[in-house]
Amino acid sequence: MASTHVNPTRMELTRLKKKLVTAKRGHKLLKDKRDELMRRFLELVKENMELRKNVEKGLEEANKNFVLAKAIMREETLNTALLAPLQSISVNVKTNNVMSVEIPSFDYKTRTPDENGMYSYGFAFTSSDLDYAVKSLSDIFPQMLKLAEVEKSCQLMAAEIEKTRRRVNALEHVMIPETEESIKYITMKLDENERSTQVRLMKVKDMMIKEAIEAKRSVSQ
Repeated sequence: MASTHVNPTRMELTRLKKKLVTAKRGHKLLKDKRDELMRRFLELVKENMELRKNVEKGLEEANKNFVLAKAIMREETLNTALLAPLQSISVNVKTNNVMSVEIPSFDYKTRTPDENGMYSYGFAFTSSDLDYAVKSLSDIFPQMLKLAEVEKSCQLMAAEIEKTRRRVNALEHVMIPETEESIKYITMKLDENERSTQVRLMKVKDMMIKEAIEAKRSVSQ
């Protein structure tokens, strides 16, 4: 038990009481943090499911159009059409602090604002299915980027929830009970010492009274 290693003094008792107050306050704050993290995590999980469903649907549509385009066009023509893209994208990464968790935020910018810049080929020798495929990928890209952001946020938040949960459990099941046990032990020891001191004082008082009585008797004789 922790109490066997505690020095049973009033100074130690005061220190442990302050430690207990701090531990209980920290426990409440960590529990509130854990609950808020869990709430936000569940919101992100819900958003992640919706985004993944939309992205998978968009990729499926783009893949179907690519398959149709490949079936209609010659492979050399298809490869040439996609060989030199006109458009390029740059991704910027920022972070937002959410409950002590650095959540990533992705933003992108195209080289040119022209929407037709995604078509790197002429339309004379290509299939409209290829146009639909490229358009599908272009439309789904923002959601793909958002999905990556949300999934990474979920991973980071889940790790922080687990770390906070361990801290809450350590305070709730180890530190606070041990501190309370130590306070109880010191209080018991101090009360025991006080009772012993009172008994000794009473005995000393009785001895002094007895000596005074005997001294009176000897004087009177």
